[in-house]
Amino acid sequence: MQVTLIRHGKTAGNLAGRYVGRNDVPLCPEGVEEAEQAKKDAARSVVYVSPLLRARQTANILFPNARQTVVEDLKEMDFGDFEGRTADEMADDPVYRKWVEDFCVGACPNGESQAGFRKRVTAALSETLKSAKDDVVIVAHGGVIMAIMAELAEPKKDFYDWYTPNLCGYRATVRSGPSGIVLFDVQPVRYPQ
Repeated sequence: MQVTLIRHGKTAGNLAGRYVGRNDVPLCPEGVEEAEQAKKDAARSVVYVSPLLRARQTANILFPNARQTVVEDLKEMDFGDFEGRTADEMADDPVYRKWVEDFCVGACPNGESQAGFRKRVTAALSETLKSAKDDVVIVAHGGVIMAIMAELAEPKKDFYDWYTPNLCGYRATVRSGPSGIVLFDVQPVRYPQ
């Protein structure tokens, strides 16, 4: 079985460098235009998506005939008090600066830690793969893809090494390993194709 992970198209928050985690924002006009320029996959019958609007909009454009199966735990990381703000806006915030100095792994105030986030999204992927009958396509978020790849892909790489631009992602072959799912033979994907 193969899994393809695709990051949603651009949002206004992405363009402004904002932490857009749980905020349910739409694609911006540029994001819609770029997705519409991509090659459509009209044959795909099912696409798994984050419940957030930007992922569902992207899936609608790229896979116009597919039924969307919403996977709640494929939401982006909850940045808590940092949501909707830029790094520049928080440059004088000691809590934010400490979080960044600690490589953004601790819990955001009123949000999620990277460890909890990684556990949530890899469990969601595992459950999705168990219920799938064919190759799986997921449209979600950059952080979701980074977390899944950092946890499950071989060869191992750091979370930040898996940075994923909008309308990009990875295709990988799935196998069961001694400690769970392993993703191997990883290939980058980019839209438009």
